[in-house]
Amino acid sequence: MHRIFAVGIFTLAALLPVSAPATAHVVFATPEAAPGAYYFGELRVGHGCEGLATTAVTVEIPEGIYSAKPQPKAGWTVEIIRESLPEPLAGSHGKVMTDRVARLRWSGGPLSDDMVDQFGLMLKLPDVSGPLYFPVTQTCDGGQTDWTMIPAKGQAWGALKHPAPVLTLKIPDGDAHAHH
Repeated sequence: MHRIFAVGIFTLAALLPVSAPATAHVVFATPEAAPGAYYFGELRVGHGCEGLATTAVTVEIPEGIYSAKPQPKAGWTVEIIRESLPEPLAGSHGKVMTDRVARLRWSGGPLSDDMVDQFGLMLKLPDVSGPLYFPVTQTCDGGQTDWTMIPAKGQAWGALKHPAPVLTLKIPDGDAHAHH
């Protein structure tokens, strides 16, 4: 029994250096999705700003995403901020789109620095592969952290001090013929 316990502790210790930095950032709980799909995901906020409680989370919706809906959250007010499109686009069900969701904002809480929570959203993803960055402004009680850095070509996401949450669009394994 002691041997199993020791192996368990070793395994946990081996995983900590890899997983600890990700929990310090604002990240997607499910960081991969299929191109062109509807995606429901949560942005995970693991701490406040320099010890201060989080009072608002604002996420920028990348260009190319025209449908974005926030999940309501008890104790928080949700805002959908729209922007006009340069030219109208054909939407679903024969509708013409003249604007899109540019930002989603949850305000209220507060979310204490020593707590973790998730903010849900549903997106209709563009039919492209690769990373999509969702800059987030984390407003706290007397401070703010901008999770807005996007890595330069060849730079590691985790090397940035305040990286923007990233959702990687890729065709699921075993589904290579789905888009041919």
